[in-house]
Amino acid sequence: MTEANRKIVEFIRDEWVIPLDNNSKFAVDHNVDEKTVRRIRDDENYQISLLTIMRICHAKNLTLASFFKMVGI
Repeated sequence: MTEANRKIVEFIRDEWVIPLDNNSKFAVDHNVDEKTVRRIRDDENYQISLLTIMRICHAKNLTLASFFKMVGI
């Protein structure tokens, strides 16, 4: 499970957070706390919640199934 979590966090970080390069904007646009965005970006042990994944997917207009397929899970 830890391996899957890491893949999810790294995907979100590498594909969406880092390219935007603005934690506050990502947080507002995706209905998550800025502290969560900092954790996604910097915390190697961050355990992302399903609610956070769902909020990001909703903002990206993705289903959970399509998101997990993108991540490779």
